[in-house]
Amino acid sequence: MNDSQSAAPDQYVLTLSCPDKKGIVHAVSSYLYITGCNIEDSRQFGDHDTGLFFMRVHFSAEAPVDLEKLRHSFAAVGDSFAMDWQIHRVEQRMRIVLMVSRFGHCLNDLLFRASIGALPVEIAAVVSNHTDFAELAASYDVPFHHIPVTRDNKPEAEAQLLELVRAERVELVVLARYMQVLSDDLCKELSGRIINIHHSFLPSFKGAKPYHQAHARGVKLIGATAHYVTADLDEGPIIEQEVERVGHEVTPEQLVAVGRDVECQALARAVKWHSEHRVLLNGHRTVVFN
Repeated sequence: MNDSQSAAPDQYVLTLSCPDKKGIVHAVSSYLYITGCNIEDSRQFGDHDTGLFFMRVHFSAEAPVDLEKLRHSFAAVGDSFAMDWQIHRVEQRMRIVLMVSRFGHCLNDLLFRASIGALPVEIAAVVSNHTDFAELAASYDVPFHHIPVTRDNKPEAEAQLLELVRAERVELVVLARYMQVLSDDLCKELSGRIINIHHSFLPSFKGAKPYHQAHARGVKLIGATAHYVTADLDEGPIIEQEVERVGHEVTPEQLVAVGRDVECQALARAVKWHSEHRVLLNGHRTVVFN
């Protein structure tokens, strides 16, 4: 068997959103057929509330295809339907930055998942306002950047972060329990490219020790929400949520442990789906083709 016969076809993902009208699926599938591509998987959703149509197509190309030429030739289809669209190579791992403060469970979980190939990402750096997890990052051979944040230097600290994002060609920033409120300007700069995780008690139990507050109120469900970051604190479009039922016998410390688990699960799925181009923004909501 020669190389051309044994080589796997190139894999791509096309995502799009546009005003819903007849002919969108036909136009996309016809374009892929004409360009010699084969559809491996296709998902679509028409939102009757917003009048928008969303689509994700995983396709392959038997013959080598130049990605930029592919994008250039699809532009005519996109323009004809006023699409917001993107085409990505499946094999291209998304470059991400993980940000953390002093709770390391989500950081450790994401580092491990990435190291075993469970997340299609390349971790460009770990950024923290503390030095607690420098050794953890080093154990995974990931660069660690300490960027202290105070009330007086916050603009400079955020500028340093943006410089790192640009220099490392970072496509996604993940707040893996990063306990600093980001400025409105930074949220806008990274709009749609920054994910946060928080426990589901917000806004009921704010401040210190939310799980202890929840225990005092006898909660029966522990939950976590992964969402895109906006200027409205913890109110960005939701990507994924996870819950776990608990009983009356659970201690506050056990609630904390359960909370860590659900936070890790929800955040990992959100990062995976985003990095696989399965999440499309739909106003204040998301369309997730999981």
